[in-house]
Amino acid sequence: MEIAEGVPSTLSHELITRLARYRHHVFVERLGWPLPSQGGMEFDQFDRPDTLHVIAMTDGQRIVGSARLLPTTRPYLLSEVFPQLLCGSPVPRSEDVWELSRFAALDPQAAAGAPQGQFSSPIAVALLKAVLRAAARQRAKRVITVSPLGVERLLRRAGFRARRAGPPMVAHGQPVFACWIDTH
Repeated sequence: MEIAEGVPSTLSHELITRLARYRHHVFVERLGWPLPSQGGMEFDQFDRPDTLHVIAMTDGQRIVGSARLLPTTRPYLLSEVFPQLLCGSPVPRSEDVWELSRFAALDPQAAAGAPQGQFSSPIAVALLKAVLRAAARQRAKRVITVSPLGVERLLRRAGFRARRAGPPMVAHGQPVFACWIDTH
């Protein structure tokens, strides 16, 4: 597996287009999330020039995982869409906290019926490690993310230092929670 990392201006237009198609496939087609998409590509208002993308690819350059890192000093998904997950605590706004969102570790060409655990596959673990290294290079001490509740156990099992930022709540029919993950 290879990892590509960068902001839109440092990644090729072709790779950004493939990333948008991958995200549409995973989040809109597979998971059924009601996200803005156009022409089979998914990007939203948080995909900005300062968005740091981390992309996992096979040796053949097929995307098999992706993640988005956003500085919390500007609007981000948790602050704008899910602040209730913090139960009244202020949303993080700090140079040493970045948000992890749009995390996926799914090989679209994997055999049907193959395990698709978002955090349980070797791709997911390797991608999350790469994401945390990328965040640390931005001087982040922690990332915060909105995740399905089942991810909590998988993070711990894989050895990540993660903890809840608030109790789980139901969003779009699924239990989710805000989660802190240390970058070191």
